[in-house]
Amino acid sequence: MPKNVLDKVWAYFDAAGPLTGSEWPIEYRWEEQRRLDLLRAMGVRAFPSLVYPHRPAMAGWLNAWAADFAASQPDVVHTATFFPEPSAAADVRDALVAGARLFKSHVQVGAYDPRDPLLDEVWGQLADAGVPVVVHCGGGPVPGPFTGPAIFAEVLARHPRLTAVIAHMGMPEYAEFLELAEQYDRVHLDTTMAFTDFTEQRMPFPPALRPRLLALGERVVLGSDFPNTPYAYAHQLEVLVRLELGDDWLRGVLHDNGARLLGMV
Repeated sequence: MPKNVLDKVWAYFDAAGPLTGSEWPIEYRWEEQRRLDLLRAMGVRAFPSLVYPHRPAMAGWLNAWAADFAASQPDVVHTATFFPEPSAAADVRDALVAGARLFKSHVQVGAYDPRDPLLDEVWGQLADAGVPVVVHCGGGPVPGPFTGPAIFAEVLARHPRLTAVIAHMGMPEYAEFLELAEQYDRVHLDTTMAFTDFTEQRMPFPPALRPRLLALGERVVLGSDFPNTPYAYAHQLEVLVRLELGDDWLRGVLHDNGARLLGMV
């Protein structure tokens, strides 16, 4: 993220104890180049800058920053975002023309209704383009006014071809978002923070759902929330291995599924 935005995100997590009842120490509170060097040293092949606005008149300059950042770093995926405002459809159209390969929608932080008429053309454009959008619409770590599976299900009912990646496995509404992925064949789930010791103490993933997770196969993708996690990057990988869902499932989550979504295969 741009430094001024990331500083505000870190300030939010520094105050997470009063907000969520849990301390949230940032594991990688480092300057940008050191963070990039670590990702590459760990063998991460490609990674997005997932920016998102929390108010109007912010998406445009975030998209410009993300485009410049991707252009300057060969392994950074070109991303973009949007907000329910009159320019939303044009913002997305411009980003698609510029080559954005992944979008981010943060319903919780933005506190906006994804069913807003100002976003209808946005969802339609993304569905038609087949470009994935990571959507934080679950109620974790704290619910927002428009989070929850029932609300986003209305978006999917209107745009069933939308390639939506539900952030954090939809926590804590795991079963309901799994059901949406089973219902819509372009809906994916990302693993961000799910199954980690930190999350399992607060919003555990029900073991009974693991067979459905295995059956979902190629529509589960790795997410990490790097650098903002309260634990080391490797822990997210360790807990996926700990699920014991098999090498094929793990290979898909760690590489094949994401590479396919981003057009890298």
